[in-house]
Amino acid sequence: MRSPLIPCIALIASLGSPAWAQQHGAADPNIAKPNMVLQQVVEGLPTDGKQTVRVMTATFKPGDKTVYHTHRFPVTVYVLEGAFTLELDGRPPLTVKAGEALVEPPKVPMTGYNRSATEPTKVVIFYVSANDTPFLDLMGH
Repeated sequence: MRSPLIPCIALIASLGSPAWAQQHGAADPNIAKPNMVLQQVVEGLPTDGKQTVRVMTATFKPGDKTVYHTHRFPVTVYVLEGAFTLELDGRPPLTVKAGEALVEPPKVPMTGYNRSATEPTKVVIFYVSANDTPFLDLMGH
């Protein structure tokens, strides 16, 4: 069975294309155009007939971090303010700043940080999962 997520992803991808802009009046200065922040092929999305979509926000005070955890499906993080550093087991730390995004892979132990001593970090989190799946699974550290 084809996932209903695929047409949605195709639509989002087409919004960032020049063809979409030409067909939808991009020459008109009053037409809002999307800005492509991240486009990435991911593995591990759910394939059930229905999925749960979660959009969450989080604020990290200076020095805050997440619990040591994994996700069962990919998680997309968009940084609104500050910088977010992700430490994935076995990989070098990755830092994304305001206006940037990253995809956290499934089934990889990780911790997210606000490494700043003075500035807060604010993020929006997008999670598509199988129904009744927890957002994260705690790991022993």
